[in-house]
Amino acid sequence: MASGVTTQRAPGILAYEDYSLYSSLSEDELMQMAIEQSLMDMHRSAAAQSLQTQTTTTTRSQPAATGEAAEHRRPARANPQAPTAYPPSGPLQPSGTDTALSAFITGNGKQCVSWRRYDGSIFVTEQVYEPNPVATAIMLEDVDTLTKMMKSGKNMTEGDRDGWLPLHEAAYYGKLDILRMLLRAYPGTVDKRTLLEETPLYLATIRQNIDCVQFLLESGAEPDIANKSKETPLYKACEHKNAEIVSLLVRFNADINHRCIQGWAALHESATKDSIEIAEILVQGGAKIEATNIYGVTPLFVAAQSGNVGPLRYLISLGADVNTQASDSATALYEASKNGHDEVVEILLSQNADANKPSKHGWLPLHVAAQCGTYGKKLYYNEVGRTDEQVKIISMLIPVTSRARIKRSGISPLHLAAERDRDDALELLINSGFDVNAMLSHDRSLLYEDRRSTPLYFAISNKNINAIEMLLEAGANPNIDTINPLLVAIRQGCITSMKLLVEHGANIDCYIPTHPTSFPATIMFSMKYLSLLKFLLDLGCDADSCFNCQYGSAPHPVLPTTSSYDVPRQASTPMIVQFCEMVSTPDISRWAGPIIDVLLDYVGNVTLCSKLIAHLDSYEDWAVIKEKSQLPRSLLHLSRLKVRQVLGKERLKHLNTLPIPERMIRYLDYNISMEI
Repeated sequence: MASGVTTQRAPGILAYEDYSLYSSLSEDELMQMAIEQSLMDMHRSAAAQSLQTQTTTTTRSQPAATGEAAEHRRPARANPQAPTAYPPSGPLQPSGTDTALSAFITGNGKQCVSWRRYDGSIFVTEQVYEPNPVATAIMLEDVDTLTKMMKSGKNMTEGDRDGWLPLHEAAYYGKLDILRMLLRAYPGTVDKRTLLEETPLYLATIRQNIDCVQFLLESGAEPDIANKSKETPLYKACEHKNAEIVSLLVRFNADINHRCIQGWAALHESATKDSIEIAEILVQGGAKIEATNIYGVTPLFVAAQSGNVGPLRYLISLGADVNTQASDSATALYEASKNGHDEVVEILLSQNADANKPSKHGWLPLHVAAQCGTYGKKLYYNEVGRTDEQVKIISMLIPVTSRARIKRSGISPLHLAAERDRDDALELLINSGFDVNAMLSHDRSLLYEDRRSTPLYFAISNKNINAIEMLLEAGANPNIDTINPLLVAIRQGCITSMKLLVEHGANIDCYIPTHPTSFPATIMFSMKYLSLLKFLLDLGCDADSCFNCQYGSAPHPVLPTTSSYDVPRQASTPMIVQFCEMVSTPDISRWAGPIIDVLLDYVGNVTLCSKLIAHLDSYEDWAVIKEKSQLPRSLLHLSRLKVRQVLGKERLKHLNTLPIPERMIRYLDYNISMEI
């Protein structure tokens, strides 16, 4: 059956619901199913090719086969005549300790199996299949040979290891004459099931052998016997979009509202397959238009989810509820918006579909439309994201979406567009007046370790310069989040993001409330990047605080190891960390000398504490740094610091535009030596 719209989960706040047949399986179960299916397909292909070879070999005196053996592959089971895959002879024989890895066909048509020996080595053996005279006669539609076999005592009602009778084979391969002959001889086998509970009628239906289907129905075959997944022939006919077989089954009173193991009815499948003709046949036969599967999904929901406009319009014309919701409260409009079906969204809105019905996560259709789609060549979903369609959907949803409902949801569409690099959606939302400083609700913010709150933080985390510029130009405040976005840009080493943030008022002396320090967190985050540290100090970052040690020349106590500063901690009375303690941590101490050296260029007469002096004494090349810190500092140096202090941080950001001599600008910007 169709599996609906399957999405690849991307990191974020919401894990999408999948209303498909396989959605209830775990990833391990799906992987195991895929492996088994792959191995089975290889085995089927080998079996079918072997059967064709055997047929040609054993019937040379008969007319040439029509080629059906090469065309038809039985996907329902492995070759019933295949013996254990051991070769009759050869130097390498599998032993009890050898493991079969895979079956395959070589370029010259040989069927082989690869084995792993006890010592890890791999070898390949050829599979040998004994010709099956019954299968050969069926494939050649040789009624006379089968008749002779039966007269000689051959029992055609015994199943193989998969429970298949010759009748199943004839129905599957569309051998009508064989089918007639076998049913005349064994009329009681008309509804005989395989081990997968597949009847001849079911097999004829999935192969779309219409003549066989009609003959079986006329012979009294029960049309509502389902396989192990509770899929009936009618359901499979809808899946294959075969209106003729659907009509035939309905005429023979098939149960139109029968539901498979996942609760899907035939009308669900016709909506998925975009077949109005089949939908009309089913509805005229009594199909329930509001039938739901185990996820609470109706046929109209499926049509909207799949983007099938024809069945959608038809179901709406019959009075189907356009505001139908799945069991997780997602609406048809929500699913259409998520999957980029702009025409479906337009139809639903024209029929007064409610754009303000939230899903169980509190999201509205506008939220999911803002999140889904593509940016550049990066795809977030297997269903190809169509950016133009998504923007069109957002444009249609904005006028009918309540801003109060969005605020109540605790998350803005801007957050989602910024998180997924949806610059097109971000621009449209900004131009539509959405608040660029909207904050995540407390509960949603807790879903992230860094407790992020603003759309700007998402853009900074993604290093999306275009989005950062749009948000800042629209008035985004860079100083709202618990962890200042400037700190994230510093940690990333992204100088472009840093410049944009500083130009728009980011606090270069910001701290982290949950991890208090006696010096700015900007300095703490840039200790390993001296060029970034100098960039911040050039803009007036507070360097003096790094040398205000409470212990001074006295011995420093041994402090417990601090936790990471990447995320906030929840200590009731957090300890204030000093610069000398931070620079003494194992991963930073080797940079202590150069860090102190850079900081000394931006402070006046300061006294180094005993811990900093110990660091400088630990490496002889750092003696010159210790000498640089000796009092008093030069008048030229102190003068530069005083002028920079008078100018203030805002003017320092735009130093090159000030009406002062270029040489003075270079001097204040540390681009020339202090010795003029």
